[in-house]
Amino acid sequence: MTMKRKNVFVLGLDDHNHEILRRTPTGSRCDFHALSTLEDLRSERLDIEKILADAERTLNGFDGTVDAIVGYWDFPVTLLVPILCAPRGLPSATLESVVRCEHKYWSRLLQSEVVDEYPAFSLVDLNDPAPPAEPGYPFWLKPVKSASSELAFRIENDKDFDEAIESLREGVGKMGHPFEQILQRIDLPSEIAEAGGNSCLAEGALHGLQAAVEGYTYNGEAVVYATLDSVDYPGSPVFLRHQYPSTLPEGVRRRMASVATRVMEKLGLDNSLFSVEFFYDPVEDDLRVLEVNPRHSQTHAPLFELVDGAADHERMLRLGLGEAPVLPEGISGEYPVAAEWYLRRFSDGFVSRVPTPEEIAMVEKTVPGVRIRVVPREGLRLSELWAQDSYSYELAKIVIGGADENEMLAKYERCVEELTFEFEESPAADER
Repeated sequence: MTMKRKNVFVLGLDDHNHEILRRTPTGSRCDFHALSTLEDLRSERLDIEKILADAERTLNGFDGTVDAIVGYWDFPVTLLVPILCAPRGLPSATLESVVRCEHKYWSRLLQSEVVDEYPAFSLVDLNDPAPPAEPGYPFWLKPVKSASSELAFRIENDKDFDEAIESLREGVGKMGHPFEQILQRIDLPSEIAEAGGNSCLAEGALHGLQAAVEGYTYNGEAVVYATLDSVDYPGSPVFLRHQYPSTLPEGVRRRMASVATRVMEKLGLDNSLFSVEFFYDPVEDDLRVLEVNPRHSQTHAPLFELVDGAADHERMLRLGLGEAPVLPEGISGEYPVAAEWYLRRFSDGFVSRVPTPEEIAMVEKTVPGVRIRVVPREGLRLSELWAQDSYSYELAKIVIGGADENEMLAKYERCVEELTFEFEESPAADER
C-alpha cells in the first residue's frame, strides 16, 4: 500500500534548504510548497498583514490537504507560523509563547524568575535615552526585537552610547514596526505593552566561550539534543565558526541543558524546536544565557547531517506533522565533527567579483566534506546585505566535516586560498 504524501508549506522556502528538507527521512514522503517568498519576508518595509493575507490566499486556494506549515528562518517567520497554524488546527507553538521568547525584555524578565544565569539588564527608551545605571559599562545595546546581531552595539562609554542611540533611532523600526503589528494580536502584560517593539535593551557585556544548545519542546517537556561551540574571530565579537559537537566538559554541557529546559518551560514554548545561546567563563566557572530563539538554527542543519546522518530539519518536520521529534534509529553521519565557517570582510565595499559556480564546484570536488555558499552577488555593496552584524559582512559560508578540528582548519584555509573575491569603492549611484 502506497503511503499518502504529505503537503508541507514552508515560509520562505529557498533552494538550499529545500534540498536539505528532501534529504531528510520524513522529507522523502513530503511535497514541499513555498509560502511567501524570501524576498517578501526580508523586505525593508515588512507589512505583516499583507504577508498573512497573501499566505492565506495561497493556502485556501491549494487543491489538496495542508498537512503542516513550518519555517526555519528568524523573524517574521517564527511568528507567522503559529498565526497560520492556529485556525487550521495544525501543530505549532502558540503565538504568545513565541513572542515571550522573541521580545528580548519580556524574555529576560521571565528568565530571571527561574534561573540565575542571565546578565544584568535594563530597558532603554529611545525617545528619552540615558546611559543606564544598571548594568554599567561595558554593556551591549540592542533592540528588543532584532536578528543576527543587527543593530547590536558594544558600549564602553557615553560617546559610544550617544552614537549607538542615533543608529538605533534610524534603524530600529525596520523590525520594530512589523513586530508591533504582531504584538497587537496578543494580550500583553502592561510592562511589555509599554515597552512595545521599538525600545532597546542594555545587557551587561559577557565574556568567555560561546556555545549553544539545540532542543525541542513536545507535550510540555523541553529536551536538549545537541550542544555546539561558537568560535569568534580572534579579537572580534563576530563568529568564525559554529562547531558540532561541543568540546566543553560534560558537566558544563549538562548545566547548559538544565538552564535551557527550565527557561523554555517557563516561557511556555511547546511543539517547537529551540536554540539557547550561552557564554561560559571557564576561569570563574560562570554560565550566562545570551539569547533564546524559538526555532532551530537552519545554519546548523548541514552539521547535524554530516555528524548525525540527518539535518535537524527532520525534527521540525515531525513536529509540524504532529509526530514525536526524534531521529530514526540506525542512522549516522560521515564525520566525527563538523562546523560552518564564516569567511568575512570587516569593511564595506562594492563587490566586483565573486567565485564562479565552476570554481566552487572544483573546490568542493577536491576538498572532501566541504560545501560552499557565497553570500553577496557581484554588483552589490556589502552594506546592502540582509541581516549582517554591526562589525562585519559575510562573504561565504563554508560547511566542513572532518576527523578533528585540525583537519577542518586545514580544509578551511584551503578554501580561503581557492575562493577569489574582489572589491572596489562603491560607485556613485548614477553609475549603478
